Amino acid sequence: MVPNKALTIAGSDSGGGAGIQADLKTFQELGVFGMTALTAVTAQNTLGVQDVFPLTAVMVQKQLESIGEDIGLDALKTGMLFNAEIITAVAETVQFYQWEKLVIDPVMIAKGGASLLQQQAVTALKSKLLPLAMVVTPNIPEAEVLTEMTIKTEMDKQEAAKKLFAMGAKNVIIKGGHDEDSTISSDLLYDGKEFTSFTTPRIETKNTHGTGCTFSAAITAELAKGSSIHTAVTTAKDFIQAAIVNQISIGSGHGPTNHWAYKRLEAVKSRI
Repeated sequence: MVPNKALTIAGSDSGGGAGIQADLKTFQELGVFGMTALTAVTAQNTLGVQDVFPLTAVMVQKQLESIGEDIGLDALKTGMLFNAEIITAVAETVQFYQWEKLVIDPVMIAKGGASLLQQQAVTALKSKLLPLAMVVTPNIPEAEVLTEMTIKTEMDKQEAAKKLFAMGAKNVIIKGGHDEDSTISSDLLYDGKEFTSFTTPRIETKNTHGTGCTFSAAITAELAKGSSIHTAVTTAKDFIQAAIVNQISIGSGHGPTNHWAYKRLEAVKSRI
């Protein structure tokens, strides 16, 4: 058996709810072999980020080269990249190995409010990495930073998606977790031709740490298995909804989501 392989380029979350840890859990639950290139180590829990220690761009690049020279991959994603030097190293390596199924989760701010991307890195992200993306998955605050516009309405989301598509991303998903609507969460996909909305009931909970990482990791896993972008997003939406609905309680702040919920629910369905 040769499994499908997915790579995550992101930071470590010592609390286990987001970052590399969330990505690997998601890859495993969706049946792909997970690999990592670490960009930073964080001291982090449900209350926030206490400290960040970035790796050098050279070390990030060496990790990617180790994977590229031996194992290879079917899809990859980025999470916290932290600075312009790391972003540049990632972009250059992706181009060198011609890795095409790149999912960019433009992680900028942690759930507790800590900055996870230096300001000068935003320009590098837009100019060097976005043009290489098969899909980019910003939430509304991240999309506002990238597009330099305010997003309040569905029309605003569509306009922002068009702007991100014009920057080079082949598909754009603007997540609706920060929508003002208190009853639903609607993610908007733009593929350059049409808009598709993926809508689920909004769940009132504080246990949403790592939702963005998990959602983008699920998309990456499905792309690695050969799914279309629409199928990948559908599965990712179902995965993260199950992870939020079937809550676990860990820590006293923003707790993590339940990464094993989707697979268990699928197992139950198969027995009915």
